[in-house]
Amino acid sequence: MPKYVVRHGSMRTLGIFAPRGNEAFVRGTRVIARTTRGLETGEVLCEATPEAIEQLQDPDNGQILRSMSADDEKEFFRIAGRRQADYDLCDAQIRQSGLPMKLIDVERIFGGERIIVFYLAENRVDFRDLVKSLAGEFQTRIEMRQIGVRDEAKLLADYGDCGKPVCCNTHLSEMPPVSMKMAKLQKATLDPNKISGRCGRLKCCLRYEYDTYEEYQQQLPPIGADVVTSKGRARVLAHEILARQVLVSMEDNRRILIDAAEVLTVLPRAGRGGRSEGEGTQSEREPRSQGRPRGRERDSRRESGGEANAGQTGNEPDQNDPEIGGESGDDPLDAGDAARGPREA
Repeated sequence: MPKYVVRHGSMRTLGIFAPRGNEAFVRGTRVIARTTRGLETGEVLCEATPEAIEQLQDPDNGQILRSMSADDEKEFFRIAGRRQADYDLCDAQIRQSGLPMKLIDVERIFGGERIIVFYLAENRVDFRDLVKSLAGEFQTRIEMRQIGVRDEAKLLADYGDCGKPVCCNTHLSEMPPVSMKMAKLQKATLDPNKISGRCGRLKCCLRYEYDTYEEYQQQLPPIGADVVTSKGRARVLAHEILARQVLVSMEDNRRILIDAAEVLTVLPRAGRGGRSEGEGTQSEREPRSQGRPRGRERDSRRESGGEANAGQTGNEPDQNDPEIGGESGDDPLDAGDAARGPREA
């Protein structure tokens, strides 16, 4: 006996439901099903094949009782007609309690087993007294559910900037994380007003093609790389990822757009000064300490300079002595050190 994927509830939850008996259902059939919350209306999406089940994360389980009858349709519209009155009553109770929360929506289960109150709040809210007062008003079980701004759009939003119904209220069962990196990779405008959805966050559709962009970008030479193409040597300036093309600057400073297949070789990056990594001049590889005499070398220089300075008095400093101003064994300051002041130990 086949099972079916059924969408139900205000949050458009997906579940795997087994029919009662051998009745078969087609896509789009409105049904009455028993879920973990009670008796609800739902819509059959497809047969629960192994491929379809793999796409679901923690699906609910339940049973399809029957297709919606004319009486079920009347009851459904009667409950929908009471939705605004239920909202106003809950909103008045919340205002009276003074709790720091914002009411978003109120959902009454088809079978009347419970009422779900969706709300926004920055922190946890102690709503025990509120639940008691609401249960007294509605004479049924009250379930409080805290949601985020994306769930708010999922409940209330209608159409997006593209002119179609918002994704979160149609085919999206879960809203994937979206980052600014995805918008930059796809070269979308970075104007927040244009890349934000009805919830005020980055649009979910930025995620749809990101994996393809990332895969194609890895097949292109990096920006700034020197390459050998069928037209000569060039440097990569920019990418056209979906077209799999690169903008290059040729040796004669011409800028042309070529296909990635025309890039024959990506040359290794040169180090600083045009040298490969690990290369350098001899002076760069020598220790800096070799530029200043130390130990016996200083003593030999002092002895050799003694005859030339024989005419000077002992109190006069020798301008050629590398140890001016220092006693024997001191490490003298060079000109650069003197300009910078004393060094730390």
